Amino acid sequence: MSEMSPPRQLRLIIEADDFDEAVTYFRDVLGMPEQAAFATTGEDRVAILHAGLATIEVASRAHARAIDEVEGAPPATGPSLRIALEVDDTPAALAASTDAGRPLLAPAVETPFRSLNGRVQGPAGWQVTFFQELETLAERTRRTGFVTDDERP
Repeated sequence: MSEMSPPRQLRLIIEADDFDEAVTYFRDVLGMPEQAAFATTGEDRVAILHAGLATIEVASRAHARAIDEVEGAPPATGPSLRIALEVDDTPAALAASTDAGRPLLAPAVETPFRSLNGRVQGPAGWQVTFFQELETLAERTRRTGFVTDDERP
């Protein structure tokens, strides 16, 4: 078996019925710079937007419900599509989103894991959680309860 090098980029493809609404929100409201992308003509449209560092968070349904509770957001009624974006100022990101017509799902709240989280209903069925880290990763890893899954008792 050959070794594979880790992926160099994570790209979420959001198939949106209202392309302009989605691009306006992510590019213009949230300030994600657009890079060149290839599409043909007519309704074949694409925008590739830079969103900074990407990680994949794999959560059990129980953990997702726990996060809903911590953030004060309504639980999803089934599998949900959610993006979590690290920002410098969660209240400002929420204000920009609601000013752009995005419904607020949960106001900014300080979580037990020391981040300031808030959530809006984004375009195309995606929920968008904004989180502002209140301590460094090094500080967090020294706190009780912060381990990798294989270290969990």
